[in-house]
Amino acid sequence: MNDLPKSDLLRFVERAVELASRAVARYSSKFSKKRYTLRQHVVLLCLKVKKTTTYRDLVDELIEMPRIRDALNLDSIPAPSTLCKAFDRLEMAVWRVLLNVSVRDLPVNGVTGIDASGFERAHTSTHYTKRTNLTIQQLKTTLLVDTATNAVLDIHVTTTRKHDTKIAPQVVKRNAASITVLTGDKGYDDQKLRQVAHDHDIRPLIKHREFTSLHKAWNARLDSDLYHQRNMNESVNAAIKQKFGAFVRSRRWWKQFRELVIKCVVHNVEQSLAMPHNESDCP
Repeated sequence: MNDLPKSDLLRFVERAVELASRAVARYSSKFSKKRYTLRQHVVLLCLKVKKTTTYRDLVDELIEMPRIRDALNLDSIPAPSTLCKAFDRLEMAVWRVLLNVSVRDLPVNGVTGIDASGFERAHTSTHYTKRTNLTIQQLKTTLLVDTATNAVLDIHVTTTRKHDTKIAPQVVKRNAASITVLTGDKGYDDQKLRQVAHDHDIRPLIKHREFTSLHKAWNARLDSDLYHQRNMNESVNAAIKQKFGAFVRSRRWWKQFRELVIKCVVHNVEQSLAMPHNESDCP
């Protein structure tokens, strides 16, 4: 079996194991039962998202995946409820650290694009939505994407109709060290956002809403080659939805937020495997 070439799935698991070992502690505490590590839980949850499957189906498939189990160093297979509880326990901070680590080895160039999209809350409880008068059926998801690698640098998720110009400044401040150029469409045309960018030595390439001839002149002088790299953000949004689903499975909002971050982590791992320096892994 060791003579067989590595499948894309095995390479994904090995890469995810490497990232988890750098981002996550081995056990949650010294009182842990130590049957499974946090790193194993993290990789299995990423694998669930990659395969767009359920906990029960993932566990069932692991029975027939000896090389995947070896890569994870699994002596036994966790129950579906074990993975479900692990997802509940692993806080958002853990997934954000993993997202940051997943970008570090990628050749990012600092030219970024910011854009928002929606993910369906397909499994939201009807009873819950009626009790809370919840009418919003989508999660507004804002991605900050590096245009050179199509890697997701950061994600912001909200259940409200908050305007793009209210979300973008906090995303920029949080990632200022990774941004040299910020591209965005007219929805991000706001003087406060431009000022935040300038304060952090970031060049904003954001089209002005054309209320005057001066605005038209400014738009005409934009660096079109750099500005059109903004389209990469839309490509990443579409790719994530196509590969991992344009919806979230969880019922609670905080679980839905985590689920979307995991989608971005899985996307980044796949991007790192697609880089030329990883071609040596192929037979």
